[in-house]
Amino acid sequence: MTVEAKKKLNVPITKPALTEEEARAPFESIKSGWVTQGPKVAEFEKAVAAYVGAKHGIATTSCTTRLHLALATAGVGSGDEVIVPSFTFIASANAILYTGATVVFCEIDPRTFNADPGDIEKRITKRTKAIMPVDQIGLACDIDAVNDIARRHGLDVVEDAAPTIGGTYKGRRVGGNAHQTVFSFHPRKVITTGEGGMITTDDDAFADKARRLRAHAMSVSDLDRHKSERPIIEEYHELGFNYRMTDIQASIGLVQLRRLDELLRIRVAKAERYNTELADIKKVRTPFTPPYATHTYQSYCLDLDPAVDRDELMARLLRRGIATRRGVMASHLEKVYLDRVGRVSLPITEEKARTTMLIPLFATMTDEEQTYVIDALHEELAAA
Repeated sequence: MTVEAKKKLNVPITKPALTEEEARAPFESIKSGWVTQGPKVAEFEKAVAAYVGAKHGIATTSCTTRLHLALATAGVGSGDEVIVPSFTFIASANAILYTGATVVFCEIDPRTFNADPGDIEKRITKRTKAIMPVDQIGLACDIDAVNDIARRHGLDVVEDAAPTIGGTYKGRRVGGNAHQTVFSFHPRKVITTGEGGMITTDDDAFADKARRLRAHAMSVSDLDRHKSERPIIEEYHELGFNYRMTDIQASIGLVQLRRLDELLRIRVAKAERYNTELADIKKVRTPFTPPYATHTYQSYCLDLDPAVDRDELMARLLRRGIATRRGVMASHLEKVYLDRVGRVSLPITEEKARTTMLIPLFATMTDEEQTYVIDALHEELAAA
């Protein structure tokens, strides 16, 4: 019996793993009246930093603002260049533009989809200020190789680990291996605060500066003024931003963080089932995980044979009720970057942007839903 002859299911690409506990979590903040950045944000920052093994956590409003803040803290600005893979969501490159710096796109490794350290080094010039490797789809990049290049050339490193909280690199949790590491808590990530981001770092001076800049560069925080027994008049010595996370978001994040290891265990188990049951399809390659890393599987990314019409396959799966997405975009091909950077030769990036496809994977996915997806892929790719 074909999948279409069975009961049709509707399987989303992802779904946040939220429970009644997350729903109740903001009540304390709401009852206290402290709903903007306050004690819950501070608690969440300390909890995330402790989890990943970093000295500091600095929470922000979103994935994109935490990247901008990290670059601004590193002093990136007009006249500088920052190297970043094109094979990433466009927010990574956009954050560089926000600083006034120039985006320099680099090539990826065809198996990991992460930045190729050898290609990074080829693109360094006297104007290069920083390198922004991306942990694509939840797989840690080869950060030691990137750090080594940065040390030899006197550059800063901002690791865009948006989907990789809980992942490891050479036995160490992602978050304490680069000068600054940035995480996302968007609903598509392993844990969520609705929107939100976090910088982790061991650098005291950078942490202090990031905390100032995210709150209009106020010389003293709202929380410290509130706790003070005497009036404090804040000062503003530099240009800052309004990138503050709310206590409502942080209270949800604290619950999600406590559940993180279990959510990762479930996601990895589902990914391993995909690995096993899709391995015999000749027209598809399942995700590669190098021995130095563990994968969080923010998404499950298939690499299709170039002969397969990916967009038609996505349409056929959607007719069965199965949501999919293109794998990862090639940012350098978007008009905003063609206009600014011009045409860049990145053949591996362009090929993988055409052949990769995300299929449903989320912690609350049922065995029935996953079986439905697996069976549909077998049937559709057999016919492709």
